[in-house]
Amino acid sequence: MSSSSSTSAADGQAQPPALTFRFGVWGAAVPLVFFVVWAITISVQGFASEVGLIMGALFGLTLGLFFCKSKWHAYAEGLFDGLTQPIGVVALVAWFYAGMFAQVLQTGGLVEGLIWLGSISDASGGVFVGLAFLLAAIFSSAVGTGYGTVVAFCTFMYPAGIAVGGDPVMLFAAILSGAIFGDNLAPVSDTTIVSATTQDADVPGVVKSRFKYSVMAGLPTLILLVVFGGSDAGNAGPDAVTAMQSATDPQGLIMLIPFVLVLTLALRGQHLLTSLTWGILCACGLMLVTGMASPADLLTVNADGEMGGALVRGVKGYINMAVLILLIVGAAHLMTLGGTMDRVTELLMRWIKDSVRRAELAIWGLVALLNSAITINTAAEIAAAPFVRELGTRYHIHRYRRANMLDAVTSALGYIFPWGAPVLLGWATISAMQETYAWLPVVSPTAVFPFVFQGWLLLAIMLFAAITGWGRTFEDAKGNTLTTRPTD
Repeated sequence: MSSSSSTSAADGQAQPPALTFRFGVWGAAVPLVFFVVWAITISVQGFASEVGLIMGALFGLTLGLFFCKSKWHAYAEGLFDGLTQPIGVVALVAWFYAGMFAQVLQTGGLVEGLIWLGSISDASGGVFVGLAFLLAAIFSSAVGTGYGTVVAFCTFMYPAGIAVGGDPVMLFAAILSGAIFGDNLAPVSDTTIVSATTQDADVPGVVKSRFKYSVMAGLPTLILLVVFGGSDAGNAGPDAVTAMQSATDPQGLIMLIPFVLVLTLALRGQHLLTSLTWGILCACGLMLVTGMASPADLLTVNADGEMGGALVRGVKGYINMAVLILLIVGAAHLMTLGGTMDRVTELLMRWIKDSVRRAELAIWGLVALLNSAITINTAAEIAAAPFVRELGTRYHIHRYRRANMLDAVTSALGYIFPWGAPVLLGWATISAMQETYAWLPVVSPTAVFPFVFQGWLLLAIMLFAAITGWGRTFEDAKGNTLTTRPTD
């Protein structure tokens, strides 16, 4: 974005925007503002979807055309220039590889393997609730999907946990907390990829830098769930344990090998695509050699010529979000060309002045506001990312720090609010299971809201970090890490 900024680095004087709009610089914000309003509206109405969000972005970009006073050709060229920004392209390619990896691990039975660990543990009450959090955290860290974690663990671990004396609210909160842990920390998570790429940071470096925040929230979360996770109601239905055991398979634990491989390669500095490629090859090889899957489970073509299998499902799962991030990056680029980014930053800087603390508080508040309104957390993160990048670079805040602030707040709030998509997804999954287990208690989204400890603690930790400066680092114009803020 900096290369298209309306501020000249040579003389420090503001230059005319590359595009002019009705209502001045605020006209350039019409596409993104329309998208945010659209996203909030469909979320409140209860029919938010990825395709619906794409339509909102397209409508907003079309509306922006009528606010543009420059030639429409220039508007179109500016939009397409934004669509080709590395920020969006890198994210969508990484998503496709991460999606394939996640689907292969799930097809290999990783969730069944982890649930097998739970079934042989003889844990009950609060101990089982704590174990559910740990296993959900491991699974979500391996496959990078918090939503998938919520569905899988609400299906298998929730009824079993109730059967062995787990508190329904705490058990649901444990599953959501585990999903948050992996969504925030996993190198293959969609939010991790977006937070890193939009801040021009490498994924392995981001994961290393945020580990301390995730663990600081995770340890007290585990303790709280164990202490308060027991239920006075006792065992509600032993048949749920039998049902869980029938859905387990210890062989699925072999899928932890490719997960560890990807994590090791990524943390040792290998590019995410390189790490994921080796992880996918390792996982596919193990599945075929052990007989856990056939080649058709990985990739197949039906009689109509349509391709299917785990690899195809992994790519399909991210196509809509890939389109959405390109459109939002394009809308953000229009705001840069129209001078909106400079004006927003200027207004914020009147309050921030020369305080890096206030700059980080502004970032924390902006990300929290968008995630409170937009129920699909990745979409909210994409919308907030341009502002975080613009404001953070003005104050030389390190790209890892910016990415961590963006991702932690996004991951936390996405699984806390009763109107959040994963919370509603878990509630719907549990509700549907009452047909099988009539005795199964259903926890309302509003009841679990205060007890998603991983989310609340992660949110508080990042606020504490912004206020106190804990973990804060800076960077110079060349990207070198500094302990003190460089002079402009």
